[in-house]
Amino acid sequence: MPKRVDHEERRTQIADAFIRVAGRRGLHAVGMRDVAAEAGVSLRLVQYYFETKEKLLFYGVQHLTDRFTARVGTRLAAAGTDPGPRATIEAILLASLPTDEEGRTFHLLYSSYSILSVTDEALAAQPFLDNPDAAENALTGLLEQAQASGLADPGADARTEAISLLAMTATLGTGILVGQRSPESATGVLHHHLDRIFVTAETAVAEEGPI
Repeated sequence: MPKRVDHEERRTQIADAFIRVAGRRGLHAVGMRDVAAEAGVSLRLVQYYFETKEKLLFYGVQHLTDRFTARVGTRLAAAGTDPGPRATIEAILLASLPTDEEGRTFHLLYSSYSILSVTDEALAAQPFLDNPDAAENALTGLLEQAQASGLADPGADARTEAISLLAMTATLGTGILVGQRSPESATGVLHHHLDRIFVTAETAVAEEGPI
């Protein structure tokens, strides 16, 4: 009896190979033949599943996003059963920084794809993100939750702070990639801004005054 092919598993195998090659050589330099060799399959098989390089790129970046979501989940699991708004925000932002090989690949490919999708007509015809405001909305909600619980500056604009944190993290990530700053320096800057937004127990007591 012939072995049943799991098509989704095969697509994932090819997408993982694409991410590895693109992480080493850059998104612009990846060819379908390179991905086939990395995955240990024939070029014809890669073409069967993805037809064109643009479709492979699009699927690969979606798969990269899924891997990022899992990466955030791992960080949250390590933070405990109820990590709270700040720990959740830290997990999201720190997971996107290129402080290790997985983070480097995510930041490099995500940034590269966003640039290519502006100038490449085939990529531009597809939405870069299904929900481009997802991260911004998630951070805004977490900051509003923290404010309602007395854990964050009530006078801060949650939406503006969320946008600022995401933009800052993206810039810090690029700085790490090009060797402008170290991962420790970037993480320190991020924590500095989170300390500004979030209220510690000591600060809350001081603001309330003596009982």
